[in-house]
Amino acid sequence: METNKLDDLIIRKIKDEDIEKIVAISTVSFGDPEIPFKRKHFESQLEVFPEGQLCVEYQGEVVGSCNSVIVNFDEYGDEHSFDEIADKGFIRNHNPNGRNLYGTEVVVDPNRRSLGIGRKLYEGRQAICRKFNLESILFGGRIPNFHKYADRLSVEEYCQQVIQGEIYDPVFTFQLRNGFKLRAIMENYLPKDLESLKYATLMEWHNPDYRSNE
Repeated sequence: METNKLDDLIIRKIKDEDIEKIVAISTVSFGDPEIPFKRKHFESQLEVFPEGQLCVEYQGEVVGSCNSVIVNFDEYGDEHSFDEIADKGFIRNHNPNGRNLYGTEVVVDPNRRSLGIGRKLYEGRQAICRKFNLESILFGGRIPNFHKYADRLSVEEYCQQVIQGEIYDPVFTFQLRNGFKLRAIMENYLPKDLESLKYATLMEWHNPDYRSNE
């Protein structure tokens, strides 16, 4: 009988000894060593908000990770940049009393993408959101296939066609399939992301278990 590969994936908090492996995966995944977090960022994240930094193990090997910070999103708004809301990756702006979980990075080993690692990481973030009774998860998502269509489609048209299933985008399509909704399109979000032509999709998932303290 075939086993569920998701059952073989172990999700846990990142430890210091995981950092070098995660940095290596990130560099390959993004294709540009300037984009992903470095050791100094991970060290700061683990010090500031260790519960928000997760990795996935498969057969004893780290194969993916995701990072997050708690904020009051209203303080940043829909036109923020990555450096603003992620404190350039150091998350010293983490607000334990905030209402939103903001995802700062997700990476998956390119050689292990058929295992459901991304889904496992998203489930891990949702568990954090529920644990801290946060209203929603937000993040700025890449649209790495946009540069292939930019000569004939605006970024708004591209996103709409991805939503309608007429165009496949490896990042945006995955996020939509995992329950996230497009809230806005942001310019100059990640200036070094040339595949997305510096654009990002502001995605949001609302926590159905959220209980307001007001």
